Amino acid sequence: MNIAIILSGGIGSRMGLDTPKQYVLVKREPIINYCLRTFLANKNIHAIVIVVADKWKKFVKENVKKLRSTKPIYYAQPGETRQYSIFNALIEIKEKKFSYDDIVIVHDAARPLCSDDLINRCLEGCRNADGVMPVIPIKDTTYFSEDGTHIQSLLNRNYLWAGQAPEAFIFGKYLKAHEDMPREELIKVNGSTEIAYKAGLNCKMIPGDSMNFKITSPEDLSNFKSIINKR
Repeated sequence: MNIAIILSGGIGSRMGLDTPKQYVLVKREPIINYCLRTFLANKNIHAIVIVVADKWKKFVKENVKKLRSTKPIYYAQPGETRQYSIFNALIEIKEKKFSYDDIVIVHDAARPLCSDDLINRCLEGCRNADGVMPVIPIKDTTYFSEDGTHIQSLLNRNYLWAGQAPEAFIFGKYLKAHEDMPREELIKVNGSTEIAYKAGLNCKMIPGDSMNFKITSPEDLSNFKSIINKR
């Protein structure tokens, strides 16, 4: 089976809004609904775990009802970091007695334009890998600087890739990577695939989607609104 983890526990502090970005209404729907609808409609997704703070749980549940899905939907508490939120969701999946051979696919509620095709390609990639991450090539000339004011080296962009979500993993192996990593290391993890790579899992890259951007700034939100309003 394939279980989606939707991360919706962030507060979106960089947006400067009172409401977390994933709950901002666009065409009378919260942003989280746009990716939820895609995952719920995907024929290869069998269940969903939504990571959401208690303050917003009722709001999310009310909006999930409007999507009228018959798939099982579970809820997990956010952790102190993004990766700990994922860990909490993995524990919830374990408690629901899913098989260690199942696949988990991790996505951000703030990436509302994830496509059905990208979800399917991530899941398909786990047929011959422990983990799958969609990536897009770096287009700009990229420099390395420790202090942010002086160039120390020029990086070859031909070998640089920007990771996206969703990222898919063999559930049992991904859970063990979290259980085995000391807290002081786990708390420093930034990307979903980072911990899998550090655990020695076979992680595969697949082509991502430039439309699958994450809303992190007012400009991103404006761009998303423009896309939706044109549909």
